Amino acid sequence: MRHTLLVIAALAALAATASHAQTGLGPIANQVQNAAKNFDIADKNKDGLLTKEEAEKGPVPFIRAHFDAIDKNHRGVVSKQDVADYIGSLQRPQGAPAPAPAASTH
Repeated sequence: MRHTLLVIAALAALAATASHAQTGLGPIANQVQNAAKNFDIADKNKDGLLTKEEAEKGPVPFIRAHFDAIDKNHRGVVSKQDVADYIGSLQRPQGAPAPAPAASTH
């Protein structure tokens, strides 16, 4: 569940517009949808990854501004999961370890 929330938060952060006066999950869902759409628009070769050049030319200002920090393994590309991990790291106190994945209840 926490992983899903981080992905949603990451995708929401990718949205080019912010809404300050809206409440409920509808606006968040719209932001997530728009952010995913913008990521996919920027991904010109449709490989699920953004190069720095794709980020610079695409409608993904958050990724463009933080590309080098998001690309912590210096691969030259970032995925939606890389963005989610980066946003998650911003939400944790300095030096705090990443939360362990939840055990499956199935």
